Amino acid sequence: MNKHLLLTGGQSTAAPKDLKAFLDRKTAEYNRPSFVPGDPISIPHQYSKKQDIEIAGFFTAIFSWGNRTTIIRKTQELMQLMDKAPYQFVLQHTDNDLRKLLDFRHRTFNATDLLYFIAFFHHHYKQHDSLEDAFLLPWEKRGVSPDGWDAEKALSAFYHYFFSLEEVPLRTRKHIASPEKHSSCKRINMFLRWMVRKDDNGVDFGLWRRIPPSRLVCPLDLHVARVARKFGLLTRAQSDWLGAMELTDHLRLMDPSDPTKYDFALFGLGSIEKF
Repeated sequence: MNKHLLLTGGQSTAAPKDLKAFLDRKTAEYNRPSFVPGDPISIPHQYSKKQDIEIAGFFTAIFSWGNRTTIIRKTQELMQLMDKAPYQFVLQHTDNDLRKLLDFRHRTFNATDLLYFIAFFHHHYKQHDSLEDAFLLPWEKRGVSPDGWDAEKALSAFYHYFFSLEEVPLRTRKHIASPEKHSSCKRINMFLRWMVRKDDNGVDFGLWRRIPPSRLVCPLDLHVARVARKFGLLTRAQSDWLGAMELTDHLRLMDPSDPTKYDFALFGLGSIEKF
């Protein structure tokens, strides 16, 4: 470790340019094809159709808490139950197809939750070509966005849209986070990073073009928060929505056009290197 990056009292002694250079190197180290096989993002990478990537990616992100190996295994199990064609499954499933899902479990996510998720996707894709529309406010869907995409408004609106179907199971609401509930929305923000960020490194997909990467919010999990606090990029004690916004504001000072690329560095340092 560079001596200028040694920490004192929980703060980095590095000049901003030194910290940026260090995080840029770490981002480049992890943002490469070799990162994919051991990460949950490997599941949507098995598909080429946009809608398959979206659905597989969404389930993967929602399942992403705990051990990465377990996340991959359980999401892979679900994809197999959906005949490895999630888009076709959500649009054309029969009652017999749904019965195959009744024994599925992943931690606190059970068949009741899964059936509602399937119903939502069926409802959405009957009306829209892409899941991106679910994260756009009405004026953005019309191609008019005078103020720019706003993550807090979009994620709050998505929560209400997702649970707008009749007879929503009360228990299922806990599986979708919202800024209105002060959550950091780590899993949704991670999914958005996968779908929106675009580069030539082969990890993130860059499928969506109406949401600017500059407006994304960094996924804030335990590992990212711990490293961010060591570097003085996060001073808030709670890892909540305001904490995610504070971290992202600091990252925008390093790269205003693509702040969430530093998720690679912070996650890699915290989860893989145990920094």
